[in-house]
Amino acid sequence: MRKNIVAGNWKMNNDLPQTEALISDLKKQTKTSNAEVMIAPAFTNLWQAFETTRHDDIEVIAQNMHFATNGAYTGEVSADMLKSIGIQTVILGHSERRAYFNEDDAILAKKVDQALSKDLRVIFCFGEELADRKAANHEAVVASQIQNALFHLDASAFKNIVLAYEPVWAIGTGETASPEQAQDMHKFIRKTLNDKYGNQVADHMTILYGGSVKPTNAKEIFSKPDVDGGLIGGAALKAEDFYAIVNAF
Repeated sequence: MRKNIVAGNWKMNNDLPQTEALISDLKKQTKTSNAEVMIAPAFTNLWQAFETTRHDDIEVIAQNMHFATNGAYTGEVSADMLKSIGIQTVILGHSERRAYFNEDDAILAKKVDQALSKDLRVIFCFGEELADRKAANHEAVVASQIQNALFHLDASAFKNIVLAYEPVWAIGTGETASPEQAQDMHKFIRKTLNDKYGNQVADHMTILYGGSVKPTNAKEIFSKPDVDGGLIGGAALKAEDFYAIVNAF
């Protein structure tokens, strides 16, 4: 059975006092759904966030990691460093990492391999730009991103992978993705997995939607049969909004 997950990606927001305050607010919220709840604070606050939520129903996860075990990579963070402070899940391939830091499919394949070799669960992100959508090339782009970064893996590896579809064209562009468009793409993603690995992998794969999910649209989006949760950006920075999304299931 697929897991429902709502993961809050805090990006480059919240210093330590703000992180502690937001976590305190999150703890005051009531969860009425069976969804797993995750938050991804900045690297500088991961340890404190982990310690603060150690006994709560909130998993603290990382926003990124390097593909090397260690070495001369100034400013980078390794899988072992994350695991040493209790982190068990990492986001890889986020559209902002691809756009601003030139992370391509080859780099991401190496990051995925490293994370899995260290027994980290991966939330793997992908999605098309506005030009791809307007050119009706969106399915080909998404299939390519998945195939190039993940299809070298054995089927058994996918038990530690969660997919997150980000329609980049619908985030901060003024364009809007409908719940039906989200469902169509999630269905296509599941078919792409099925064609390669069969229904044992495809049917059990959790696929999150990362296209500006809000309290006002979460219930309709999450009601779609192939949407298993959300990777939440801005709405994750307000405890009440975030838990309204969690409880949309």
